[in-house]
Amino acid sequence: MEELVKVEIEVTPRAAAALKDPRRRKRIGEVVSRLVDPARSDDPLVAVLRETQQAWRAAGLTDEDVDRELAAYNAERRS
Repeated sequence: MEELVKVEIEVTPRAAAALKDPRRRKRIGEVVSRLVDPARSDDPLVAVLRETQQAWRAAGLTDEDVDRELAAYNAERRS
């Protein structure tokens, strides 16, 4: 396993609150590491996520729109 290092990034206050959970922070760190690792640029999951993001932006949606939809979906699942 590679050595892990801490970095500081800017996030919204809601994201910062969610990242107080150490398990969530670890999972997010793993995702970020995979997404920005140049050696994994051919990762099929990254390609799908990139294509999905391009599609929603082409449809006129913003990151905030998608975040709201995901939050609503997660709230419905928890009910």
